[in-house]
Amino acid sequence: MNKLSSALPKFAFDNSFSRSLEGCFVEWNAATADAPKLLQLNHELAKELGLDPAILETDAGTSIFSGNVAPEGAAPMAQAYAGHQFGGFSPQLGDGRALLLGEVIDIYGRRRDLQLKGSGRTPFSRGGDGKSALGPVLREYLIGEAMHALGVPTTRALAAVSTGEMVRRETPLPGGILTRVAASHMRVGTFQFFAARGDEEKVRQLADYAIARHHPAAADAESPYLAFLEAVAEAQASLVAHWMSIGFIHGVMNTDNMTISGETIDYGPCAFMDSYAPDTVFSSIDTQGRYAYGNQPDILGWNLARLAETLIPLIDPDKDRAIETLTDVINTIPARYDAHWAGRMRRKIGLTTELSGDVGLIDDLLTTMHQGGADFTLTFRHLAAAVRGNAIPLQGQFTELSAINAWLETWRARLAEEDIDAETRADAMDRINPLYIPRNHKVEEALDAAVDLEDMGPFEALLEFVSHPFDPVDDQDNYAAPGPQTNLPYQTFCGT
Repeated sequence: MNKLSSALPKFAFDNSFSRSLEGCFVEWNAATADAPKLLQLNHELAKELGLDPAILETDAGTSIFSGNVAPEGAAPMAQAYAGHQFGGFSPQLGDGRALLLGEVIDIYGRRRDLQLKGSGRTPFSRGGDGKSALGPVLREYLIGEAMHALGVPTTRALAAVSTGEMVRRETPLPGGILTRVAASHMRVGTFQFFAARGDEEKVRQLADYAIARHHPAAADAESPYLAFLEAVAEAQASLVAHWMSIGFIHGVMNTDNMTISGETIDYGPCAFMDSYAPDTVFSSIDTQGRYAYGNQPDILGWNLARLAETLIPLIDPDKDRAIETLTDVINTIPARYDAHWAGRMRRKIGLTTELSGDVGLIDDLLTTMHQGGADFTLTFRHLAAAVRGNAIPLQGQFTELSAINAWLETWRARLAEEDIDAETRADAMDRINPLYIPRNHKVEEALDAAVDLEDMGPFEALLEFVSHPFDPVDDQDNYAAPGPQTNLPYQTFCGT
């Protein structure tokens, strides 16, 4: 990666990770891309980062996003981390196809990582080529922006480029590089990497850095490292509850894919459900259903228990006492998750107050949806129409009406206990229940056009809809409708 300063965009780099955490990374350079082409630039995000989109759209910007040139102030590195992958521990993973360029202070004063993904081999590549196919790059761009528009904490895409070369998978595929922005790329697996090596001091340094960067209130607690675990647990419980409320399935909830910041990261084999079914799995490699939709809350607790294990030496010199103290925090995770989930689901069905029977009412709706083959997104979206007096769109989601009609009667009685006019309630519901999500068939159409035909039109059209998920567009029902029913399960694949 060449260093040039003239005519390049100016990034406000302030690279605290490399200054503070020597030994947690390897300085490295990206491979050269032969004929890079900028396919997509996130103008909104560029402006947040204090960058001029017009400059980024020039050859100078493309040279940075392809890894051919490092901007002034960058400190390219591959970060080290370990992780439990599908339950099995790998003591060394790390950035095998990614490079952290550095940290940028955005116009709001927030510290943001800037990372290239798919930029070539690193010391952590484990025999891989370190490259990414263009399809997974565009998928992550699309899904990440959809999640952002839905209000879900997430990494985001600043740019996507094609590299002008083919990468070999089952068949040769066009290559691509994603420029990703994150609150940081620290993961549960980052802590596991050093804990597995018995490096207590490095775990302490990581915890101190993570507290200062992401959870500063923990520093003032009586036990800062215990408060740190509680803060991560709270952030992740809120995140997974948000996923569940929109029918999102991450697909690879490995510990190396769980951030300390509480952002969603690594959109590989992920997707949104159409018909509600708790056992839905989209990942081609998740043959046992470990990361099925309905299992995500349990995996949340399992992963955070792995983080807690790394903190044992920091909590108490007495190991047994430390484990007991940490276990008490881990045992709070189901209640944390349940509180976030119930709050979101209450709002989705139009409730503004809390009564003891609300969770049962929500569970009854989900059961009815499962039995009736109802679409997850449209069922909740059409509840607002039912509030306004038209239940027909909602009823149209179900194969049999008696169960949903019985539920509607109970629901209306519950709504009547709140003194809110129908239009105000329905408007609030329309602001939390999306109409447009990245429907799986529309995502595949967009990726096929971009990769096979070099036509970005379908991608850009879909991106526009999912970037405004709550705002109806006349005569565009095809972007809201589920895909055609087939006998084959929909599958997504890792981008490696």
